[in-house]
Amino acid sequence: MAQIMETIKTVASTDANILILGENGTGKELAAWALHSESFRRQSSFVHVDLGSIPETLFEAELFGHTRGAFTDAREERAGRFEAASGGTLFLDEIGNLTMPLQAKILTAIQKREVVRIGSNHPIPVNVRLISATNMPLYEMADSFEFRQDLLYRINTVEIILPPLRERREDIPLLADYYLKLFSEQYSRQGIKLKEDALEKLIAYHWPGNIRELAHTIERAVILCKSGNLTPDDFVLRTKPSPAKLIDGPVIRVEDYEKKAINNAMTKYNGNLTKAAEEIGIARSTLYRKIARLGMED
Repeated sequence: MAQIMETIKTVASTDANILILGENGTGKELAAWALHSESFRRQSSFVHVDLGSIPETLFEAELFGHTRGAFTDAREERAGRFEAASGGTLFLDEIGNLTMPLQAKILTAIQKREVVRIGSNHPIPVNVRLISATNMPLYEMADSFEFRQDLLYRINTVEIILPPLRERREDIPLLADYYLKLFSEQYSRQGIKLKEDALEKLIAYHWPGNIRELAHTIERAVILCKSGNLTPDDFVLRTKPSPAKLIDGPVIRVEDYEKKAINNAMTKYNGNLTKAAEEIGIARSTLYRKIARLGMED
């Protein structure tokens, strides 16, 4: 992470487009904010757009804006996210979720450095520093034609890969201490300490939700803490499902179950095949064949 922060400081002062890759919860938004904060655009807007949450029907209106009356409910003119970020930083989160047609629209705006509002024919120049992020395998998607290669080359002038928390366990004590102080202050629970064995439990955990999961885990423990110390029992962590185990013991054959069921039904109805078959839930002819196959004719 020290190397990553050094990279962020190095490229932040440029206007290069940045692509941040990493699993959910690894801190991609924080990295984007750090890039903006270290840039010469830090006094201007940082506009975060979650592309995965925008319906395709509203995509152009959200990103490029619209004029008054351009569509139903468009009661006034409205600037899109590109315009709002002009002079500052535009952070396109979850860019891997875009469909191919929407990728083409984003590419056009990036290439031309201008947008056209819905309902207008006049291009509006925009000056944004573009940062994109995703947890999707963009290179594999590009190879399978699910993501445009030309767009990929446009957004990844510099690439930053954030490793999952399980690959940097040495950071867990620092992060745990940070979130413990943060949430202790937030919930007026100052003085809570993290016991050594509790920290060992956090370090050993695989953290599928990464830093976000760690933060939520610490927050929950602080809220529910009944003493001044957090112990291993204060942290309820998800466990990986274990493979099913075979049950030791004698093997019971299906034929044995069938014989028992038939005997019980035949005894109950004094050998009446029709009623016995109804009791078991099969046809009379099927019951007769089973009796013959199982050697129960005597």
